Amino acid sequence: MKDAFPDSDPELVARRASSFGGSAAAYARERPDYPGAAVRWALEPVAGHDPLRVLDLAAGTGKLTQVLLRNGVGAAGLVAVEPDPAMLAELRREVPGVRALQGGAEAIPLPDAAVDAVLVGQAMHWFDLDRALPEIHRVLAPGGVLAGLWNTDDDRVPWVAELKRVSRSTVSFRRWQPKDLPATRWFPVFERAEFPHAQRRTAESMAATIGTHSHMLVLDEAERAAVTERIVGFLRGTPETAEGEFDLPIVTLAARALRAEG
Repeated sequence: MKDAFPDSDPELVARRASSFGGSAAAYARERPDYPGAAVRWALEPVAGHDPLRVLDLAAGTGKLTQVLLRNGVGAAGLVAVEPDPAMLAELRREVPGVRALQGGAEAIPLPDAAVDAVLVGQAMHWFDLDRALPEIHRVLAPGGVLAGLWNTDDDRVPWVAELKRVSRSTVSFRRWQPKDLPATRWFPVFERAEFPHAQRRTAESMAATIGTHSHMLVLDEAERAAVTERIVGFLRGTPETAEGEFDLPIVTLAARALRAEG
């Protein structure tokens, strides 16, 4: 993706983008899902379509796919596309009733005007938008909508902000945000919204969740173990998280745009 991470080594960005497959089972087990309200907002412009045809693009292990199914999208109208073979295999295990295809945002294995909505969970920042946006435009029917969702830890909460500091490693770059989505001839106007969310965690499962983040996946074993130990120690010693289970406060950021005609 051009200029998505302007202060970062392109080779490192590429390594991070391709790092998830080796931890596909952990990703499926540990990552949060998405709030139903965010998904319904994303689909609002096409809610009257019957049947509704939806593409979950860069679907990973099916986190968003499952929320779509729980929020009124029928399995017959839903297709998931994922480039990584290991993530795709996990998706097929997690959501066996949904058609799942190998492919990427820059070359979507669907015909023109095949879907009414394209949703992307926690992945649009890895796309080459110069290639992906016209391709998404191609597979969307007239009047269709593109929407991206991102789960972010709510660092307005003091202990969450400190957890983010504690979990830093030697690998980092500027976090990409939905506000960075460009206005283009394909999708000229993006609307944005935020939704509260939460995930039930323990110190150990919170460390495991952070362990599925790309900045952790590319670390060497020694540094990864050191960061994990630091995270668990912090959570066990913090009043809000020390007594077994706790809720991690999350803000789900969402952006949507209607397909430009022509």
